[in-house]
Amino acid sequence: MPDVDGFDEFYRASRQRLLAFVYALTGDRGEAQDAVQEAYIRAWQRWSTISQYDDPEAWVRVVASRVAVSRWRSLRSRARAYLRHGATETVPGPGTDTVEVVAALRQLPEEQRTALALYYLVGMPVAEVARETAAPVGTVKARLSRGRAALAGLLAVSDLGEATDA
Repeated sequence: MPDVDGFDEFYRASRQRLLAFVYALTGDRGEAQDAVQEAYIRAWQRWSTISQYDDPEAWVRVVASRVAVSRWRSLRSRARAYLRHGATETVPGPGTDTVEVVAALRQLPEEQRTALALYYLVGMPVAEVARETAAPVGTVKARLSRGRAALAGLLAVSDLGEATDA
């Protein structure tokens, strides 16, 4: 029998960070919610093992990002099929600020986008971002710096802050 209270506490403590992270990667809140939900379902099924990990949230984050990529590939294939067959669907779009930020994030290299999402949306210190992305701390700081500079240029913002923790 899984540790229900432990899982519930883990879920409440991590769900917003994980949703923000996957949303930053996908640019689609609904898809992000679905991917995160699927990751938590898989975590629940294996909770007796995952709860013993040093960082169970990292496991769920990796699973959620993989689910999101898989769903994105599937959606991309369906979108191509719809375009070939002329089917279109109108859905009201997100607000202009969200569109601008997501569009700007999509223009960044994946390494910068991932570092920015983990640092700013998940709230990880630079050292943890480095561990999760298997990159040296200096590389993560460079990615954050270059990513902020690129976003500032794309969004016409003066400064997004510095990553100083190690």
